[in-house]
Amino acid sequence: MSTEPICQACGMQYAAARDTCPVCEDERQYVPASGQQWTDLAALRASGTYTPRVEEQGPGIVGVGSNPGFAIGERALLVRAASGNFLWDCAAYLDDALVEEVNALGGITGIAISHPHYYTTMVEWAHAFDVPIHLHEGDRQWIGRPDPSVQLWSGTTLDVAPDLRLINLGVHFDGGTVLHWPDGEDGRGALLSGDIVQVIPDRTHVGFMYSYPNLVPERPHIVRRAAELLAGYRFDAIYGAWWDAIVRTDGFEVVQRSARRYLGQVVDKD
Repeated sequence: MSTEPICQACGMQYAAARDTCPVCEDERQYVPASGQQWTDLAALRASGTYTPRVEEQGPGIVGVGSNPGFAIGERALLVRAASGNFLWDCAAYLDDALVEEVNALGGITGIAISHPHYYTTMVEWAHAFDVPIHLHEGDRQWIGRPDPSVQLWSGTTLDVAPDLRLINLGVHFDGGTVLHWPDGEDGRGALLSGDIVQVIPDRTHVGFMYSYPNLVPERPHIVRRAAELLAGYRFDAIYGAWWDAIVRTDGFEVVQRSARRYLGQVVDKD
């Protein structure tokens, strides 16, 4: 049973016991008013509180997480690409039942994560499925549990399969990354964005923030670069970090429209 410490606020698993969580102490997250508290997967499993949650989120895309959600509460996405199943982002809770459900869907060939807030128990997932984790080197410093399964990449893009491309936008974190699946949505394209490109209640727009809980806006030049990079891709749907947080149509224009609105509201001091 895994007893490596897990931050109860953000879900980051660390290699050894510690007093503080660097992710929560960073201005993009927060230390709860009640103070830093710790748990581990063995305790979470033994509590009986959490059960697997596996639900279709769109054509060829399956949400994977727990009920209730733990820590930040994001869900992962299983992309059922022609090249093989690929896991986007990570949910902190993992048990044998959840592993069995994912294996019943064909398992996974690899993992990629949008940014450090969702690194959570990524090493547990990698070990359970014997696959690599692809992280952008810009966020190297935030890795809580170093492991040989972690493979760092650099630059702007990485093709993790012939039909799946990671794109480093640098929003939210230096290594902030999205996943483009051109064959998604029956060939119209899908963008899996975590909260690098945040799906918001008004599905005609998306958001760009440096810190979501602390309401710190992203720097204008970063948003401008992100929009320019995504102008080279086509996608109809955008899949955010939360259950059913999905822009179903016109995703490309939603991103470009949102970037124009954002840049029209801020003063560029860069």
